[in-house]
Amino acid sequence: MVRKLKYHEQKLLRQLDLVNWEASGGNLAEVRALRRYRVGRREDYVQYKALARAVRNLARKLRDLGPASAAFRARCAAALLEKLHGLGLVKSRQSLAVCESLSAAAFCRRRLPCLLVKLRMAQNLRHAVTFVEQGHVRVGPEVVTDPALLVPRAVEDFITWVDASRLRQKVLDYNQERDDFDLAA
Repeated sequence: MVRKLKYHEQKLLRQLDLVNWEASGGNLAEVRALRRYRVGRREDYVQYKALARAVRNLARKLRDLGPASAAFRARCAAALLEKLHGLGLVKSRQSLAVCESLSAAAFCRRRLPCLLVKLRMAQNLRHAVTFVEQGHVRVGPEVVTDPALLVPRAVEDFITWVDASRLRQKVLDYNQERDDFDLAA
């Protein structure tokens, strides 16, 4: 026999919807994307979806502007495409059609572990996430330990190993490029 709930318990239960609980991840496509891109926190993927939706809505609004504002539309569309291209989310700056098909996966592909795999610094995403979390990777002068870092195109060339990293030493030994001066340091 179950006891009757007290007033504050009923009030809390009304606020909690057990059927549509967001952490249950009922969306199968979302779970697939989380696994495919090794996104550790579901909240990050929800943010990526919201950003992609906002960009699609903005592109749709720019497309629907009337002919009286053609100069404004062209200027704003060029600025939006330039920003998205600089972030690495779109490949070309030709038309707003690429903005209307932007998805959360584009944001996931710009995460640091995905770029490590693309640059062949890691064999797969699991190893890449481990390298980032253990502090083996730096972007510019900063050591990065958060795998959720989105890397823009301009910074993509500055992804390297940390100087004191054992992985860097192994790579240099394998390529026979390790210097004796590095041994002393």
